[in-house]
Formats: sequence, structure tokens, C-alpha cells
Amino acid sequence: MNVAKKLGFNENTKLLIIHADDAGLSHSENMATTQCLEVGIVNSYSIMVSCPWFYEMAIYAKDHPEFDYGVHLTLTCEWENYKFGPVLPASEVPSLVDQNGHFYKKRDQLSANATAEDVKKELKAQIDKALKFGLKPTHLDSHMFSIGASPEFFQVYRELGKEYALPVMIGEQLMEMVGLNAKDNLHQKDLIIAKAHYGIWEYFESGSLKDYYTQVFDNLVSGLNIILIHPAFDDPEMKGITLNHPNFGSKWRQIDFESFTNIEIEAKIKENNIELITWNDIRKIYYDG
Repeated sequence: MNVAKKLGFNENTKLLIIHADDAGLSHSENMATTQCLEVGIVNSYSIMVSCPWFYEMAIYAKDHPEFDYGVHLTLTCEWENYKFGPVLPASEVPSLVDQNGHFYKKRDQLSANATAEDVKKELKAQIDKALKFGLKPTHLDSHMFSIGASPEFFQVYRELGKEYALPVMIGEQLMEMVGLNAKDNLHQKDLIIAKAHYGIWEYFESGSLKDYYTQVFDNLVSGLNIILIHPAFDDPEMKGITLNHPNFGSKWRQIDFESFTNIEIEAKIKENNIELITWNDIRKIYYDG
């Protein structure tokens, strides 16, 4: 399916979703995300149901239905001193947790220990918790794209999209990032992101992450593009959460916030004839049309 044509655009149109991950992770993440939505150019976000600050962001989502949001399906927790685990009791999904009942830090640990059965049980519980709270998610996506830790987990992800009639975020770049063979695991009917952009360590390390984001708008392709960011503030809360983790750490997330609340970067959308769309636009053509 050509998404651009289905949405009424020329098939060569550059479509773009500017998406904020990790809402619900912390109060800092929530406040930065809401500002990016209200005064910046972010037009989509996703909520981590299993995190301590889910409630605050869920209330915001209910109070602001004009903004597009999904469920950020979570199976890993990468932080050193900040831990969370499954929505279900650990005893019901024992293969997903370490000896302390927390999610594993890395995808390879998840792959080595988790069963597809437990993955499906927990991810359904996360979606169901969001729905029971009264949320109306527009899509599903995956924290650290951990759903790509194995082909079996990826199939669960795809099946959940069908079960809940929600598009799932799938892209060859994301799959390659986690070592999942795209050729062997993509289906003809999958909605595939033509190009995904996300922060790169080398740009952050060299102090040029803002410049990288500016250049992204000049390098979009025809079809569906997505920019994935993680806005938060470089404050004591986020410094504590991201201790010894500069990759997507508090300074990185502050740059994400500043970049996507910058009027100058907003002008790049018009300069490049980019059409902003949301996951809800896609959901409607796939499941309501």
C-alpha cells in the first residue's frame, strides 16, 4: 500500500512523523514531551505503561486527545540505578525478569532468557492497562526496539497490531539496528517506514547532534519517514536516572528538547515540502478505511 496515495498525496510526497519516545519514564521526560507537543514540532509520542510516571502522562493524554500517542511496549530497562519491571506479577512472566524482578538491561539478555509466551502475556497486559485507563492509543512501538530481540518476539508484535487494530512501528533500519534480519522477517502486507532517523552517538560525542537533526530534514525520502527523539531535561532527576549512560542520557535528551522546540528547525519542514502526518492518520486508512 502506498501510504501517501491513500492519504490523498502524490505518491512521491515526503511524509513525516516527529515522534517522542519514553513518555512516562520520568517527570522530566513528561514535562519535556508535553512542551515539545504544545510549543514544538513533535506531533506524536508513546507512553511507557510499566514506568512509575505512567499515571501523570496518561492523565495528560486523556486531557489532550488532540495529540497522537501510542503504547511504548517495554521489555528492557537499560538504566543502572533506576529499575522497573513488568505490569504483570513477575511470577506470571518469570522469563522476562532478573533475580530482582526487573526487566533485563540488554536485548541479548532478553533474547537468551525470555519466552515468546511470556512476551505476549506481558505486552498484552501493557496494552490492556492503557485501554482500561481510558487511553485511546493510535499505534504500538517498542522500547529499544527490544521486540526485535528474536523473530518470535517480532511475530508477537505484529500479531498484537492485528489483534488491537493498531499499526505497529516497523522499519528495516530499526530491525538492522537490533540485528534482526529484515529480509527474513518482513511480510508483504507490513506497513514499513521508508526511512527512520534517530540520534547517533558520534554526533553527540562531537557536539554536533543539533546540526545532525537540522540535516535530517534535507535527507528525507519519498514515502513515510520518522524522526525518533527522547526529550527530557538535563536536571537532577534525569541525571540520576541516566547515571553512567551518556548514550541517550540527560544531556542528549536536553538537546532533543531544544532542537525540536526551535523555530529555525520548524522552517525546514516548509523548505523541503514535507507533509506532517500522524499514526492516527495511518490507523484510519489501515483499519477504518
